[in-house]
Amino acid sequence: MGAGGGGSRKLNERNGIVQSRTRPRYLGLDVGNRRIGVAVSDELGLTARPVMTLERKRRRRDDLRSLARLCRRFDVAGIVVGHPLHLSGEAGTQAAKTRVFAVELGEMTGLPIHLWDERLTTREAHRILYEAGRARQTHRKVVDQVAAALILQSFLEGGEPATPGGGKGAREQA
Repeated sequence: MGAGGGGSRKLNERNGIVQSRTRPRYLGLDVGNRRIGVAVSDELGLTARPVMTLERKRRRRDDLRSLARLCRRFDVAGIVVGHPLHLSGEAGTQAAKTRVFAVELGEMTGLPIHLWDERLTTREAHRILYEAGRARQTHRKVVDQVAAALILQSFLEGGEPATPGGGKGAREQA
């Protein structure tokens, strides 16, 4: 199996040590007008965990630089950006803004960007927080990073391949 080959193990012939190959790590983003939720996958590429919520800066370039630093910090191989499609699957104004942001982030980091259908993830994140006993007033601080973790987890689990109608789990390169 090639590099990053899905957690396979390889015997180092010289000293008999079994080395474990890990999958690449990904950064997951829920990009909004005021905040960006950030999540990261574990070293095995199996689970996503919330990391932080970035408050958006006046200049988009500052946001891009902050995210580029996080990419280096977590040594990620790619970035998964939530694609805010309408329930009908159509891309609206926010989807266009997110696509532009994703392209700029890809250019700044040199990493592949994957747009991933994020429909209803914020609603699901609120439900999870509510069921965990968090008061609704406290959700704003963490809901975006929980949504980012849901987006990234869906990506890691593979979801559906891209469909012309942009169905749930649609994968698309930015």
